[in-house]
Amino acid sequence: MANYTAADVKKLRELTGAGMMDCKKALDEADGNIEKAIEALRIKGQKGVAKREGRSAENGAVVSVIADDNSSGVLLELKCETDFVAKGEKFQTVAKNIAEHVAKTSPADLETLLNSEIEPGKTVQAYVDEANANLGERIVLDRFAQFSDGFVTAYMHRTMPDLPPQIGVLVELDKPNPEVAKGIAQHIAAFAPKYLSKDDVPAEVVESERRIAEETTRAEGKPEAAIPKIVEGRLNGFFKEVVLLDQMYALDQKKQVQKVLDEAGVTLKRFTRIKVGI
Repeated sequence: MANYTAADVKKLRELTGAGMMDCKKALDEADGNIEKAIEALRIKGQKGVAKREGRSAENGAVVSVIADDNSSGVLLELKCETDFVAKGEKFQTVAKNIAEHVAKTSPADLETLLNSEIEPGKTVQAYVDEANANLGERIVLDRFAQFSDGFVTAYMHRTMPDLPPQIGVLVELDKPNPEVAKGIAQHIAAFAPKYLSKDDVPAEVVESERRIAEETTRAEGKPEAAIPKIVEGRLNGFFKEVVLLDQMYALDQKKQVQKVLDEAGVTLKRFTRIKVGI
């Protein structure tokens, strides 16, 4: 019998995140040597990374890092296969560490982030692969946002009490106003606007919606003279669904979001909403 104790198994699990039986087997093969057991588990885990590449990763967590003075902020999604892994401390620590790395280094895009060193001699991609190996699931990093040109804050929403946040919103105002920033972020979390203003809606999207509205109106047999007005009404209805500034404010349904911002004397410069897996 290999020379190791239950405490060694516990220590190996804490160091690697591997399952109990895998740790016992590794210690057996390493004759109780923890360092050799760690190496064996890493080799085994890395072999499993390639096998997991085709598997779906639709669970996970959204994490945020906001500067103490609200001058900058990061929103990041890390995905995994099951909610069991998503709610685990090790997975959430990996997500938080990468978000903090983004806050410190401000990578230009995802490729730059994945190729940057999060630890001496270890890229973010290698760090994610290591988590993949240790946790035994496909771990995917493919989205993040960083704002640093105004008053930045985040709102994180849990869809289930035992899971980490599944929806995250990052907003940037032109001047400090914590109350308005929080309210707008909560509204975005609930109503999921796609665009900030009408000007941000691509022309081809507007044309498509206009065409659909016109064809629908004609199919309903509406009078020809009334069609233009009905089409514009339906197009405005579309804008109220997808354009943040045109939406009725969640905390005061009598006001549009634009009016709330105007009354507060602030401008919403940009926002990002991330929902895990979507």
